[in-house]
Amino acid sequence: MPRFSLLLLVFLTGQTAFAQSNFVFTNPAAEQVLQGNYDPSNYAASEVIDDPAVIASDLSARISPDSLKAYITRLSTFGNRNSASDTVSTTRGIGAARRWVVSKFDEFSAESEHRLLTGYFQFDRVMCAVGQHRNMLAVLPGSDPNPNGVVLVEAHIDSRCEVLCDTSCLAEGVEDNASGTALVMELARVMAKYTFRNTIVFMVVIGEEQGLYGAEAFAVYCKNNSIPLRAVLNNDVIGGVICGHTSSPPSCSGYNSIDSTSVRLFSAGSFNSPHKQLSRFIKLEYTENLKTTQAVPMNIRIMSPEDRTGRGGDHIPFRSRSFTAMRFTAANEHGDAGVDDPAYDDRQHSYRDVLGVDTDADGAVDSFFVQFNYLARNTLINGNAIAMAARGVPTPTAFTATRFNGVLSVHIDEPAVPDTYRVAVRSTTNDWDSVYTITGAVAGDFQVAAPGIWYVSVAKVDNLGIESLFSIEKTVIVSGTSEPATEAEKPIQLLQNKPNPFDEATWIGVWVEEMPAYKNAGILIHDLQGKLVQELPLQLKPGLNEVMYTHGYGVRGTFAYSLVLDGVVVETRRMVFAN
Repeated sequence: MPRFSLLLLVFLTGQTAFAQSNFVFTNPAAEQVLQGNYDPSNYAASEVIDDPAVIASDLSARISPDSLKAYITRLSTFGNRNSASDTVSTTRGIGAARRWVVSKFDEFSAESEHRLLTGYFQFDRVMCAVGQHRNMLAVLPGSDPNPNGVVLVEAHIDSRCEVLCDTSCLAEGVEDNASGTALVMELARVMAKYTFRNTIVFMVVIGEEQGLYGAEAFAVYCKNNSIPLRAVLNNDVIGGVICGHTSSPPSCSGYNSIDSTSVRLFSAGSFNSPHKQLSRFIKLEYTENLKTTQAVPMNIRIMSPEDRTGRGGDHIPFRSRSFTAMRFTAANEHGDAGVDDPAYDDRQHSYRDVLGVDTDADGAVDSFFVQFNYLARNTLINGNAIAMAARGVPTPTAFTATRFNGVLSVHIDEPAVPDTYRVAVRSTTNDWDSVYTITGAVAGDFQVAAPGIWYVSVAKVDNLGIESLFSIEKTVIVSGTSEPATEAEKPIQLLQNKPNPFDEATWIGVWVEEMPAYKNAGILIHDLQGKLVQELPLQLKPGLNEVMYTHGYGVRGTFAYSLVLDGVVVETRRMVFAN
């Protein structure tokens, strides 16, 4: 996972003469499916399994920690999977690793009536003096070739040591990111037998450590060819449970602490962000379809920032091209990739990111740094969300949300016969506070007692009870009293930060009912002793205005934040930092 400076270089140079070019699918049929040019009967299963309840239960039973362990163990044997490493050897380097991954995709396809279209997505891009590279992919054609959506699950396979282009060091890259590669491979194996309306792409990308180049190449291809990507799920550092001395916040509670029941979902934006909405959808589908049936339920944490502090991943090239994308990352990371620090001794981005240790000196690893049951649980969360999203339920295109005396009224603006819909409502957190159901109607009223600004979105439900992805969000001010103007309807109002308390970053909002005359606006952050901590510039517009405050990690306490117009404090609130 590249550091921020490298990410900046990517986006400064990504569209120049150094950008990816010469895109080639080694399996032309896979490209035709992505473009919707295929006959779905050619890929139909002899036994169609498309009931989401059956699929969710089946995924839970079939995803195997032993399979994940086998994939990761094999990936570790290639020694160095740097993007520029050996492509000729049959046992070492990226060439041997990618041929093995595609051979496994071929094997999974043969086990499922050859329904997976496997091969490489090849592109030209100079990385560490090597000019041509290949992502690995398996495409499961949807039952509907119309351009209604493609779902992508991805992870990067390349590894690195302390020096970015070192192709001779030991770079097993087990946590970063054999864990994510194994997850994608297992989903391809398990999901190839099912039938989905949308096409699913299982992709293992290259060049992440050099600057997200493999993901960027595919994102550029999809943008240039109008591929209807409706959801991108990126998995990076997804199997480890042990906290290192350093870890990019928001993350671990302390060195060697263990967390095998939480996973972090990172995505861009706050209000009206399709990326946050995808993360909420993923959590909702797990909570409602699977959580109560699991021996070890998972805590899914929807994070405020797009990624960890100063870090980035392969979801970003898709988001930057207006595709909906998010990232899964383990709750604990063994390091912050700070290999330039001589004192750095964590595993991430070093020769220490290996399979594990041999505690009894018998020549075999018996204590693993990836927890395979934990990885299986994260694989299940991915697979269930993909299965539900790939049903292709259309999202409502328009709705209205109003309030009167604390009652929220929602009306779905669809000409069709009244159907079933979900209404999601949230207040001061990244999560939905409530998700309501409207049955046999296009409108519903819901009691929302707490005053303030609420964020409302809707989804359609199909005949088997599965939601579409949720719509854009709309803001509704709930006064909690009567219709005359109240505190919640001032011309300009500083809102409570969300989430609150927060662990590293939080969103601060300002609601503008009537535009003020001003030259400079900003948010001032003070500690309770009055010391200025940070000043955040703000450009106001009518409606909701938001700015992210990143506090950092390792401090607890209460802080004051103020809205200031032309040096005059308009309003002040308090927020709690509690990591």
